Amino acid sequence: MTQRIDDYALIGDLQTAALVGRDGSIDWLCLPRFDSGACFAALLGDEENGHWRIAPKGATTCTTRGYAGDSLVLETYWETRGGTVKVIDFMPQRDAAPDVMRIVEGVSGSVEVESVLRLRFDYGSVVPWVRRSDGHRVAVAGPDSAWLRSEPPVKTWGQQFSTCSSFTVDAGEKVAFVLTWHPSHHPRPPLIDPYTALDECLTDWRDWAARCAYQGPYREAVLRSLITLKALTYAPTGGIVAAPTTSLPEELGGVRNWDYRSCWLRDSTLTLGALLSAGYVDEAAAWRDWLLRAVAGDPADLQIMYGPGGERRLPEMELPWLRGHADSAPVRIGNAAVDQFQLDVYGEVMDSLFMAREAGIPPVDHAWNLQLSLLGFLESTWRDPDEGLWEVRGPRRQFVHSKVLAWVAADRAVRTLEADPSLRGDPARWRAMRDEIHADVCAKGYDPERNTFTQSYGSRELDAATLLIPRFGFLPPHDPRVVGTVDAVRKELTHDGFVRRYSTEGESVDGLPGGEGTFLVCSFWMADALRMTGRKEEARELFERLLTLRNDVGLLAEEYDPASGRQLGNFPQAFSHIGLVGTALALPWEEAAG
Repeated sequence: MTQRIDDYALIGDLQTAALVGRDGSIDWLCLPRFDSGACFAALLGDEENGHWRIAPKGATTCTTRGYAGDSLVLETYWETRGGTVKVIDFMPQRDAAPDVMRIVEGVSGSVEVESVLRLRFDYGSVVPWVRRSDGHRVAVAGPDSAWLRSEPPVKTWGQQFSTCSSFTVDAGEKVAFVLTWHPSHHPRPPLIDPYTALDECLTDWRDWAARCAYQGPYREAVLRSLITLKALTYAPTGGIVAAPTTSLPEELGGVRNWDYRSCWLRDSTLTLGALLSAGYVDEAAAWRDWLLRAVAGDPADLQIMYGPGGERRLPEMELPWLRGHADSAPVRIGNAAVDQFQLDVYGEVMDSLFMAREAGIPPVDHAWNLQLSLLGFLESTWRDPDEGLWEVRGPRRQFVHSKVLAWVAADRAVRTLEADPSLRGDPARWRAMRDEIHADVCAKGYDPERNTFTQSYGSRELDAATLLIPRFGFLPPHDPRVVGTVDAVRKELTHDGFVRRYSTEGESVDGLPGGEGTFLVCSFWMADALRMTGRKEEARELFERLLTLRNDVGLLAEEYDPASGRQLGNFPQAFSHIGLVGTALALPWEEAAG
């Protein structure tokens, strides 16, 4: 039976990540990077597209599971008639090659356990050749090679292009499986002791979690979200992917299935703010540095997203051999939105670099010259229509959020120059640009009859992104136009109290058929907007409702469907967890405590 999106837990090594279901099966893993081809792709197809299941014989769903303290080490318990076993799943931070380690530990009684490993490289399409070597099972197909071993060795055989194992564990006994990937033209990497790796992994995560500065009433939820953001970080560069998955549907059976294994500039300001507020300055500085490297070059070539290493080419294609999660096709890799023009990213970059400077992160010598170059380009293009924050695949429009972020770019330039007059630049020039954009938005993006900002100039449609207007400082929170916008979005874009990005009914702005769930980060934005407009108790109530949507291990996808009670979209989603952290840290503790 297909697992629900929210049935999965996350493990990872800060370069890639795997999803582990309640049934004990790893159904998604890309090696060696987040954006590499998947060797386990059952998440988007079936078992024949690759998975690795370890569970007691005859068992279907685990009894309980959770992370070991403040870590990314997953502990899954199975209670059977014969006894209880625990499976510990983790990926140690790698020295050279990525490893998936699964330790089966007897807790009580005696339990027969089975392992079925189906490696299918290149997104579930390539069956490798498997042979024995030095006590290992070695799978090779083209550029990929994977080595499986167990300690102690257990009965293992090949069956229907799978590697199967069967063994019994009594109380106190342990069997460890290690799966190691490496390029097939390289020699086997050095063996790593799984128990030493487990101790080191737990210590690393506990030390990292101890740096969290937040001590408020929502610390557990905040820390789990921060651990998730850390897990989505590509350690070699500091880039943070939006999610470790591709094509998990925004509507079951629908076509809104996209690849999120890249780093979006739209996330930059909120990501930086969350990391800094929680005390993770090193991670914030690494994200700032990734941002500077990624956007370097001609401002006209600025992209909305980049690969984890800063790669620019992310061509989109469909994988017809995968039926899609819950039969939601097509499955896509790459993202054609990379070629879109979005004005908001210029404001996001300027705001992020302004925030980093304000936080005391040492500035990079060339950064200000780069910012001036971006501003110069924006000065001549801010009046143009674009595809907007939500990457619509319909016609370009004069999106209000895009214009507000163009204002943010000019505003942060003015404020930077006012704070440091030694920097090169003409504050009067950017002040004039800021004032012109502000007047333009207020005149053309505001509907006085309904007392709300709209999605685009001349439109009656609303957009949840306008909830960010007070957060960016475009207008003060208690301005009647801000309060009216919050009320209008709440009235027209909510479903059971949760917020949709925009309306997908009728002729949708995004040019796509079907609908989608409520957007979780937009719901966190609503909580922020309620707090900023003085409705703190309502903000707290909405936030605590959002916390109940997390799955059993504290993870959130991109969207939530109130009708079915299911999470939708790519999982886990950085934007959702960033929203959780930002809202929690902004809520006054006395109100939060009730």
